[in-house]
Amino acid sequence: MNHRAYLALAIPLTISTITTPLLGAVDTAVVGRLPNPALIGGVAVGTIIFNTMYWLFGFLRVSTSGFAAQASGANDARESVLALARPFFIAMLVSLGFLLLQKPIEQGALALINPAADVGKFASQYFSIRIWGVPFTLLNYVILGWLLGTGRIKVVVIIQILMNILNMILALLFVNGFEWGISGVAAATLIAEFFAFALGLFILSTESSLRKSFPPLKEIIEPGSFKKMMLVNQDLFIRTMCLLAVFNLFTMKSASFGTEMLAANAVLFQIHYLMAYAYDGFSNASSIFAGKAMGANDRKLYTKTLSMSSQWAIFSSLFLAAGYYMFSERIISIFTTIPSVIALAETYDQWLILFPFAASFGLILYGLFTGATETAPIRNSMVFALLVYLLALYSLVPLFGNHGLWMSFIVFSIGRSLFLALYVPKLNKKYMQREKWAERIEY
Repeated sequence: MNHRAYLALAIPLTISTITTPLLGAVDTAVVGRLPNPALIGGVAVGTIIFNTMYWLFGFLRVSTSGFAAQASGANDARESVLALARPFFIAMLVSLGFLLLQKPIEQGALALINPAADVGKFASQYFSIRIWGVPFTLLNYVILGWLLGTGRIKVVVIIQILMNILNMILALLFVNGFEWGISGVAAATLIAEFFAFALGLFILSTESSLRKSFPPLKEIIEPGSFKKMMLVNQDLFIRTMCLLAVFNLFTMKSASFGTEMLAANAVLFQIHYLMAYAYDGFSNASSIFAGKAMGANDRKLYTKTLSMSSQWAIFSSLFLAAGYYMFSERIISIFTTIPSVIALAETYDQWLILFPFAASFGLILYGLFTGATETAPIRNSMVFALLVYLLALYSLVPLFGNHGLWMSFIVFSIGRSLFLALYVPKLNKKYMQREKWAERIEY
């Protein structure tokens, strides 16, 4: 593997993954052109609720991709089918739970974030519509994860791009044409989520291996294999809980500074999401190569993947930081036309220039560990980073206000990179042991 082969996978994956935050970014940008900053705050609060729900179960995509890549590396068609069926079963159960508990979730989240009354009203409107997209999104996580793990990269890119184009068109139509306000952006996102799921399901229906040998329920929930998958997912669940604690505390602190500051931070955080998901493309590429290396017991492929991951963490950080530095004013103006919100965003946006350098290694190395389904280090490093964030948050915010809030977030980002990097030698050792074991079996 060389740079060309790595980028041939990473670039389409970056295009694909960066479309995920575009759903929330488009919603923010569309309502940001309306005169009331409470609308931006309402979308920010609503988005953090759904990000919390979806990221808690983001392992449905990540672990599915890892297990599917390992099955592909081992040329095990039956295990590849099961890598899809098991998380699909979980996603259906989780979706049902979210729909049944939607009112307690909404009320609890709003009570926890405690936004201003008008912001809370708009967030409630947004939530009541988008909640019906939960089943489509979670099931689509599984579909996309399996397609990524089995190498259907172009298909994934097409699904994601079409979903976001549809979302943009409908959001503009519903808000500017029909004047539906915040309900319009929520409805546009719901329809786009359903479309992506339906298209993904249609693509799966064309897979001959799935039609011929889809396993019975008894095999899907077979205790040994199901337990292994759930242990991996448990670690990723805890990791996501820590990540969401960081984001939710950030939003709560932002809300305590007032509606305009909440709106400004919401704009900057949407830009942060775009940066973070740009790294996700490289992370997914590393995950797929690492999974194939694990399945095939190929330490050389793993070593090249580690090298490429590290190099592109540096290159992409320089590119993103320089790009934002040069075009920051234009980028902020895409999200809002409210002068007071723009002024506040420009006061604090220098922290986004530091974010790529702070977070890149943690975000990209994450793919190596998920591809190897070695998730305990991911869990542990995120717990440590959360503890560092809490210390920074409660010491820096009282001293520096919103600058202290952003400083704390950068400290967290450095922590997640540093603590995960400390586990790389252990991962190297695991690949060496697997290769030696494979050589003995072959002998």
